[in-house]
Amino acid sequence: MRILWSVLLAVGAVVVGVAVIAGIVILGAPQPRADVAAPAGRPPRWAAPAPVARSASPAAVGVATLPAADWITRVSAASGIPARALESYAGVAIQMSGANPGCDIGWNTLAAIGEVESRHGTIFGGSIDASGLASPSIYGVPLDGGSFAKVPDTDKGAIDGDATIDRAVGPMQLIPGSWRNWHTDANGDGREDPQNIDDATMAAAHYLCRASPAMGAEEGWRAGVRAYNGSDQYVADVARYAASYATVAAKAAPAG
Repeated sequence: MRILWSVLLAVGAVVVGVAVIAGIVILGAPQPRADVAAPAGRPPRWAAPAPVARSASPAAVGVATLPAADWITRVSAASGIPARALESYAGVAIQMSGANPGCDIGWNTLAAIGEVESRHGTIFGGSIDASGLASPSIYGVPLDGGSFAKVPDTDKGAIDGDATIDRAVGPMQLIPGSWRNWHTDANGDGREDPQNIDDATMAAAHYLCRASPAMGAEEGWRAGVRAYNGSDQYVADVARYAASYATVAAKAAPAG
């Protein structure tokens, strides 16, 4: 992993090493899964934003209510993305299409990042509950400058539970500095929590659109994902998942 930009504009990807300690998942680096194949042909370099069906009657609050329930059911079954996580990715993309239409960030890209970072919050037996909360809480290993970039403690453990060094947190693996920049209450529960997939996905989307204001084109997409994690392999993995999810969704539940 290579942290780019300043500490305040950085997101830590999952890092090597795994344990479960006191109800906390300490993440390792998930390897790409063979069961999520890219479309036939050359490996994709990027993924255009995929369409999503919108709910005709969303609730007053909460991004998870924005996509159509039938679309969520069909795409979740076809793609293997847990429905509650897919509601978050799709809902955030819908919200961002109004709040920042120029960015043009796709739910499939957010889902691909969620897959690579934490298997949509399910890594090592975890899950996302109905409210969007990761259970158990997810923390990365210390970013202490060993095999990865060194990120000195910036939060006294308030966000990442470690008062000595920073760790990436939550299903989208945001480091404390990034969370402080982009913290949000996307599910309308009155709390801002990087362990909540709605809040974390919205923060990640704002980060990506700040890093690259044009995620709907190849150059901008690659710049945004590379700002999230500077590894060439990371960009390739996110492209593969995002392109695959778009293809699966188009077959399972076409949306205009």
